[in-house]
Amino acid sequence: MTFYHSKYGVSRKKKSPYKRIIFWIVLFLIITVCTLGYLFYQAVYKVNVWTPEGKDMSIYIPTSSNFADVQRILYEKGLIIHRNNFVWWAETKNYPDLIKPGRYIIRNGMNNDQLIGLLRSGNQVPVKVTFNNIRDVYQLAGKVGKQIEADSVTLVNKMRDQATLQSMDLNDSTSSVIYIPDTYELYWNTTADGFVSRMYEEYQRYWNSERKAKATEMGMTIPEIVTIASIVQKETNKNDEKQLIAGVYINRLEKGWRLQADPTLIYAIGDFTIKRVLTVHLDYDSPYNTYKYGGLPPGPICIPSKSSIDAVLDYKNEGYLYFCAKDDLSGYHAFAKTNRQHNRNAKKYQAALDKMRIYK
Repeated sequence: MTFYHSKYGVSRKKKSPYKRIIFWIVLFLIITVCTLGYLFYQAVYKVNVWTPEGKDMSIYIPTSSNFADVQRILYEKGLIIHRNNFVWWAETKNYPDLIKPGRYIIRNGMNNDQLIGLLRSGNQVPVKVTFNNIRDVYQLAGKVGKQIEADSVTLVNKMRDQATLQSMDLNDSTSSVIYIPDTYELYWNTTADGFVSRMYEEYQRYWNSERKAKATEMGMTIPEIVTIASIVQKETNKNDEKQLIAGVYINRLEKGWRLQADPTLIYAIGDFTIKRVLTVHLDYDSPYNTYKYGGLPPGPICIPSKSSIDAVLDYKNEGYLYFCAKDDLSGYHAFAKTNRQHNRNAKKYQAALDKMRIYK
């Protein structure tokens, strides 16, 4: 503080009013900036995602979704704590124009910046698509359609598309050949085209040079191998006897016999509740009735597993020409080289069925 003398004594120098104004302006600006900074931090970096029990949660954003759709998906699951903050930051980051479909894993405790960054990135998590014990492409489409975005109708249409089948050297009867039962990682928003293309890639990968060479050595095409495998699969679920059953059918083919495979007749009739093929069934007219027509049926009667396909490629030839289920109902089969042996085995099995009152 500055003092000065006058004839009236010592006086203090007065502060400039402008300095006071500047002081209050600066103070106001500091408070405003701090407040805005705090609000910005709260809106962007404060936790804004809550998941039940703190567990990760999957959300599915369909193709062609808009921002309103994304909001509805998040809000219906109760994931967003402060909705206004979420919307503001999403619009600030231009997310409404950058929506990417797919399956995303939402973690408990995420902030708006993390959530919008994830959704904008398109960094979705694949789904594991599993299928086995499938009869045909219709059943396959129904099962896969529950696991990815493409619906069953769209999938079936693509699976049976003639141009697509021709490009893979297949037809309506062999359309299921490219589908190898397993678990595959796919993006949830995979299209029907994408699914069929991926399965064809897996099919080509499975049918490597070694397997193709075995098929060629047997004098058979891949669809023919898969067709036999489908019959083997329907005959038994015991992997350790599949090679023997495959050997029986290949021996019959080589001798020019009819396959007389019960599963093909059941497939032809279309009544999959039949447990016992009767004489009345044998004259059913269908190219899949291997009691009535020689050679292989037009195509597979199911989508066989890898174990069934490999069992055909590595079939065991023990000279057997017949087999029937064992009378202990264990699921295993009794094999025979002569019709007399087979009839004895068959009578034992029939007696076991009669005892259990299974007549059809």
